[in-house]
Amino acid sequence: QVDLVESGGGLVQAGGSLRLSCVASARTFSSITVGWFRQAPGKEREFVATVSRIGATSTISDSVKGRFTISRDNVKNTVYLQMNSLKPEDTAVYYCAGGRFYSTRGSDYDSWGQGTQVTVSS
Repeated sequence: QVDLVESGGGLVQAGGSLRLSCVASARTFSSITVGWFRQAPGKEREFVATVSRIGATSTISDSVKGRFTISRDNVKNTVYLQMNSLKPEDTAVYYCAGGRFYSTRGSDYDSWGQGTQVTVSS
């Protein structure tokens, strides 16, 4: 397991942008897959995006495809989630997660950050 810390959340108007960051403590950061998930009040946790160990492969949820991108910098032990054209329905707590396997399922990740709140006003 690794320690993960998210940042970059906040309040933004619809159509705006935010960039979330997820910093990991592990020296072996490049050996883990990192994903982003979100959970809105009263809803189940939802997969958003994931990126492979060296950043060569990524998967984006259909609900955010074309608006969100994921990237990583293994020198800085950081994964980014760039969110553009934000909509009120993107409002949620966003979590980054680390795991050994490339997956869109939250159950395949064994390290989770504390989450960062994203609120999009209409």
